[in-house]
Amino acid sequence: MDTVKEIFTDSPYELEIVTYPWSRSIHMARTGEVHALLSPARAEAPDLLYPKEEVGAQKMCFFGSRGSTWTYQGEASLKGQMIGIAHDTSIEELNDFIAENKEGFHFLTYGPRYLPLSFRMVDRGRLNSFLFTYNSTIYALKKEGYADKISAAGCVSKANVYMAFTPDLNKRAFVLEVMEYFDQKMKALVKAGRVPEIMKAYGLPDWNGALPSVF
Repeated sequence: MDTVKEIFTDSPYELEIVTYPWSRSIHMARTGEVHALLSPARAEAPDLLYPKEEVGAQKMCFFGSRGSTWTYQGEASLKGQMIGIAHDTSIEELNDFIAENKEGFHFLTYGPRYLPLSFRMVDRGRLNSFLFTYNSTIYALKKEGYADKISAAGCVSKANVYMAFTPDLNKRAFVLEVMEYFDQKMKALVKAGRVPEIMKAYGLPDWNGALPSVF
């Protein structure tokens, strides 16, 4: 969000930022109720329009108690586990497994309380682990005071994420104009070295470079 705000500062366009549940947000972008969506991977909403430049990268990881020796080592390692996951989460590598093994997953509403609730449930032993994006979780662990109790326990995937735009034909001319502007400014932002500075403010690594090992 900080990156996008910086891109559109002093631009011909005015940002109005609203937050909705993920599945509804994707639907709103598809139908043209909103011009753009932050920040899906292509596989999550392949019918949206994507600029050339990504706005970041996300790494989907499991997080469990620091005292646990369990780490994710493929689908077989998930047997016998109780894992927290947000409703509407789509993870290409695990979607079929989750659909066939729902008894091993505890589905929680995705919203501002998803991570704090997941932290408490792992800390109290109600969940063995939960699944979420690496950067968001690491930042929230520090913010909520759980960084010394919960840690990453293996990752599933890494994918670029984008500021994706509506395919609504009635908005096509405007959307293509904004996408071109976004690509120019995003490329300049990366070239100027602003990405590491933005991420550093949150105590996070530069998504444009190599992510550190979380094992």
